[in-house]
Amino acid sequence: MKQHILVFIATMVLSASLISQNVIDGVLSEIEKNNTTLIAFRKHAEAEKIGNKTGIYLDNPEIEFHYLWGDPSSLGNRIDFSFSQTFDFPTVYKYQNQISDIRNQQVELEFRKQHRDILLQVKYFCFDLVYINALKAEILTRLDYAQQISTSIQSKFAIGETNILEYNKAQLNLLNLRKELESLEIERDVVLSELTRLNGGNPVDFYDGYIQSSIIPADFEQWYIAAEQSNPLLGWLKQETDISKNQEKLNRALSLPKLKAGYMSEKILNDKLQGVSLGISIPLWENKNTVKYAGAQTIALQGVEADRKLQFYNQLKALHTKAVDLQYTAIDYRQNLKKYDNTQLVKKALDKGEITLIEYILELSIYYESINNLLLLELELNKTLAQLYKYL
Repeated sequence: MKQHILVFIATMVLSASLISQNVIDGVLSEIEKNNTTLIAFRKHAEAEKIGNKTGIYLDNPEIEFHYLWGDPSSLGNRIDFSFSQTFDFPTVYKYQNQISDIRNQQVELEFRKQHRDILLQVKYFCFDLVYINALKAEILTRLDYAQQISTSIQSKFAIGETNILEYNKAQLNLLNLRKELESLEIERDVVLSELTRLNGGNPVDFYDGYIQSSIIPADFEQWYIAAEQSNPLLGWLKQETDISKNQEKLNRALSLPKLKAGYMSEKILNDKLQGVSLGISIPLWENKNTVKYAGAQTIALQGVEADRKLQFYNQLKALHTKAVDLQYTAIDYRQNLKKYDNTQLVKKALDKGEITLIEYILELSIYYESINNLLLLELELNKTLAQLYKYL
């Protein structure tokens, strides 16, 4: 029932959130193009792909030439020429190519992981700005109220209708709000500078004030299947296991005899001999235990893969539960704050003299603290959802 309510409410506010989401998507798109770390990662990935394609081809051919002087000279001179090529068993090249292809896929997965880590960091900064902008809008409203009160108290103080204590309280209240606004501006500049850094030194414009949270998937198990398939770390581990399995096959193939074929000619005086040469290597000791080692590696990697899958599942399950609870709390909090908003009532009571200025400030401080708590709650919700959707 709780999840149905969340989905219904979230669907209603989805259109309102699209504008804010478009702002964040624009920042993400810009940083994807300009981030120097991602550019360096991409160049490194391309270099690694080339490296993975080395050492998987035939051995270099061998060419030999011999010129021998006869002694005595009546024997004549001897000229030898030979050309040979060594071949591994054909399946060696097959498995080497397969391992090379999988390693290149791993390079791409590693890049995707680094890419998503940076974009998650960008999202965090964007949500910080959303929070700061929303709080700034609240502070500006409070500052407007405080300015009105200060002007009113100042007028009353001038004609003797209030004392210096009330006047000072009004001024301090106004001062505190102004300094709070200045602190928010400093904090906003710091976050914008971080985004500028991530954007390759290019300034980022971000003027959005509020964002509704994304829809949380109701069926976690079905959603998790897609998340698991999109997780580059799990994909990398699966491919590492595949590499180990192929390494077992490769080591078996390397344990088979190597072949050597070529051409050879020999010339002495007017006699010339020529023909083909064939050779074979007998693998007795060179690759001892390599197959056994690769098999043990495969078993170990399968255990690591299973462990990481379990950890990933439990991590996302915890994040999903946290997000559902946070969204339910945030929606309930915002609805009740609208219901119990007494800002206009306490101002009227102050204007009529029914309450003192200190009572007015105390009443508003309770409401203002609740608003601040709500904004922090929504910030935590958005960052939790960013983690939850990191691999989708």
